[in-house]
Amino acid sequence: PIEVIENIIKTASTAPSGAHKQPWTFCVIKSANIKKKIREAAEEEERQSYESRMNDVWLKDLKPLGTNPDKAFLEIAPYLIVVFKKPFEYDESGEKHQNYYVNESVGLACGFLISAIHHAGLVTLTHTPSPMRFLEKILKRPDNERAFLLLPVGYEAEKAYVPDLKRKSLEKVMQIY
Repeated sequence: PIEVIENIIKTASTAPSGAHKQPWTFCVIKSANIKKKIREAAEEEERQSYESRMNDVWLKDLKPLGTNPDKAFLEIAPYLIVVFKKPFEYDESGEKHQNYYVNESVGLACGFLISAIHHAGLVTLTHTPSPMRFLEKILKRPDNERAFLLLPVGYEAEKAYVPDLKRKSLEKVMQIY
């Protein structure tokens, strides 16, 4: 239900941010037509990446994940959430004002967002087709917003392929001083 998505975004928007500027916008897409446009544009970027942007080492690293240019999940998921970062804002008079620690702030908000999605019993995956300028165009976002992350959101599919990935041990990710 949309109310669950609204609560998830309320949670994400409580993330700390540089100078409390909250330099983010969460766009929720439920329109089948817009999801189709996003899928088509994302798949075009992905095809170009797989064919010419990614080197052999990168492609080898992706192999265990089973990824490819096909992004059907972008139309299957009931909602897409596109997170935009705002490097600057405009005030009422149209004057530009800098935001601070934008990537860090939006990254924290995305972490809150993903945690809230999972806490609500939903699933997601991070999708970052590069470049993502097509999202700004399709969603007609203002010139001070840049696409940061795309998350399909919904209930777990009955037949979901999840690779058996191993995490680094605690000893490899933590140092005590």
